[in-house]
Amino acid sequence: MNPTEFQGTVYRSTGSWYAVKPDGTSKFMACRIKGKLRLKGIRLTNPIGVGDRVLCQAENDKEAIILHVLPRKNYVVRQSPRKKHFLHLIASNVDQAALIATILQPKLKQGFIDRYLMMTEPYEIPVLIVFNKADLYDENAFAMYEYLRDIYTDIGYKTLLVSAESGDGIPELLLNLEGKTTLIGGQSGVGKSTLINRLDAKLDLETDFLSNYTGKGQHTTTFAEMFDLNEKTRIIDTPGIKTLTFNHLEPEHIVHNFREIFQYAQMCKFSNCTHRNEPQCAVKKAVEEGYISELRYYNYLQLLEDTEAQNAWERLKDM
Repeated sequence: MNPTEFQGTVYRSTGSWYAVKPDGTSKFMACRIKGKLRLKGIRLTNPIGVGDRVLCQAENDKEAIILHVLPRKNYVVRQSPRKKHFLHLIASNVDQAALIATILQPKLKQGFIDRYLMMTEPYEIPVLIVFNKADLYDENAFAMYEYLRDIYTDIGYKTLLVSAESGDGIPELLLNLEGKTTLIGGQSGVGKSTLINRLDAKLDLETDFLSNYTGKGQHTTTFAEMFDLNEKTRIIDTPGIKTLTFNHLEPEHIVHNFREIFQYAQMCKFSNCTHRNEPQCAVKKAVEEGYISELRYYNYLQLLEDTEAQNAWERLKDM
């Protein structure tokens, strides 16, 4: 490499400037992109994400140019909420995701967990489902938690019950994060920031590396940001999500990423079975016999319907 070149990891992305920590250092460089970078031809609102490994060239002791993105082991994208034909790169090179949810305040949106899993399942990223605000749960909320816990545990997801307010469950959560890079996300208002502060009271969420360029001196959740809990453990904080849509997916992608539905789909009479009204559908039979959760099956049908409707609308607009 050129003496001014270095490799590092992206810790924060604003779309124009990136905080990159060069390997073997504890300081950040403010970096910009050189030219246009693409992700396998996919149209992205942001070509570089938090967690990306990059090759940079220093311009001075504080600023650098990003020359290349090094090969990714995985990445997580979502449909851009502002540009419907584009995808937004949330993060790269993660070991797992922690989906933060809560039964109360705000009330858990029907289907949100399964919509979130549609972002991680295609890349086989393990997901830990963390139910927060346990200190607020009444008898009905605990019953709902246990119902959801059993559904997702049965199909291979680990769940935890925690309270960022009281600290209950935090030690177990930390054990599940240890030695990994974890993408943390969830519905807006679930207490994600409070939970992150519980993980490490020393975390300073204020923005400083970009203050000279943006004029903003306080932390916002507009962009993803990575933090070191220790030398081997990192978390990536992401903005709260209000809605998730998937017009970049085809209907067959939906069934492929509902793991238990896909398993039974192999036994359907027709290879193109959508598991709605077709005869000899193994998935519908499994739902009737209790092998597939009715809730998961309902969420599958809703996602399938939404995706078909969005794709039909997009094709109609292109005519």
